Amino acid sequence: MDRLYEVMFIVRPDVVDEELDKLVAGFETTVTNGGGIIKNSEKLGRRKLAYTVRKFNDGNYILLTIEANGPVVAELERRLRVTEPVIKFITVRMDEEEKRLAKVKALRNAHQKRSAQPVAHAPAPVAAAAPVSEPVPVASVAEAETAQATA
Repeated sequence: MDRLYEVMFIVRPDVVDEELDKLVAGFETTVTNGGGIIKNSEKLGRRKLAYTVRKFNDGNYILLTIEANGPVVAELERRLRVTEPVIKFITVRMDEEEKRLAKVKALRNAHQKRSAQPVAHAPAPVAAAAPVSEPVPVASVAEAETAQATA
């Protein structure tokens, strides 16, 4: 059963481009001779390393996306381990990662945000109307003020 893998490896920075191409081609033939398929081969260029590895502070990053079975990947990792210009490598099984991401996405879609849902308020209770007093005529207010002033 073939599975999808991403193999990223870092090659020493002092390796010439022609040698780097030859090295990558050798790893690709290892996969194809074992019955695997190269989905993608990508040179990511020279980048600074997060920490010093074998006295190097930067390296050439290469990413291979392959579809292969376990023994082919084990052979590729063995060759990466014994190849002197390769200073670091990692292999990640992507089909499991894609399943996990699909599961997380499905869970997120199932739980809708509460802020996105319309708010259903209960109808507000109607307050009893306050008794309305009769308006006081302006003339009577003026008369009251004058009466108060004269007293």
